[in-house]
Amino acid sequence: MFIEIIADSFIDSIRILPFLFVAYLIMEYLEHRAGDRMQAAIRSAGKGGPIIGGILGIFPQCGFSAAASNLYAGRIITVGTLMAVFLSTSDEMLPIMISANARAETIIKILAVKVVVAALAGLVIDFIFHKRDKDIRIEHLCEQHQCHCENGIWRSALRHTVKIFLYILFISLVLNLLIAWIGEDVLSSVILNRPVVGAVIAGLVGLIPNCAASVIVTQLYLNGVLNAGAMIAGLLSGTGVGVLVLLRVNDNRRENLGLIGLLYVIGVMAGIVVEFLGITF
Repeated sequence: MFIEIIADSFIDSIRILPFLFVAYLIMEYLEHRAGDRMQAAIRSAGKGGPIIGGILGIFPQCGFSAAASNLYAGRIITVGTLMAVFLSTSDEMLPIMISANARAETIIKILAVKVVVAALAGLVIDFIFHKRDKDIRIEHLCEQHQCHCENGIWRSALRHTVKIFLYILFISLVLNLLIAWIGEDVLSSVILNRPVVGAVIAGLVGLIPNCAASVIVTQLYLNGVLNAGAMIAGLLSGTGVGVLVLLRVNDNRRENLGLIGLLYVIGVMAGIVVEFLGITF
């Protein structure tokens, strides 16, 4: 069992490697090659970033949220775009739904709700913080991480990628061991099919910075333990390892806690709205 947990942790972590590397490569390129025009273009593109982020996040891969965390830490994307990616990230939900022979209509509805909530929330957040976003700039990545950029952007990006990968692998291993010790049955027993309460608790489960969170929430919904609202709350607040990467690469701890709290509140509120509107999937 221990060997299986190690293998699962390694596989889950290695799947995001391409996304991490691309994100760091973009950041290194912008740091070394981009001028004022490129930065202005990024700021302009950021206005529609939440819509793009909301769409990209639905793909069954938590690497997008990890990449978004890195891009936000470098102030390349706006806070609204980051939240849109976090909220729409589906992680393991889609493959599990497909393997369980869920109706295509059900899957499309769930994804549509996630995209709409993510995009709207991101746009509202960017509108509220638009003054701050006008001053957005690319951080000096090399100074922030004390890297040796004279080795070129490829080596520097690879160095950052390996460092974050090892960090994610370690945390994922610890979380998987903890989940195995507690047991998914115990988790399911405290998330009953209760109005409001289910959404509140499911949102907390979704915040677990591990791909297992989406697996647990989706399986509980398919088994009838969670109602639609609670399931949406858990899937919206779940970011895979996105939050984990954010905590590692963004030095502003107070800001990180605020973003995580905002993510949780939006997820739970959306879940409660789904419950009271009687939306079913």
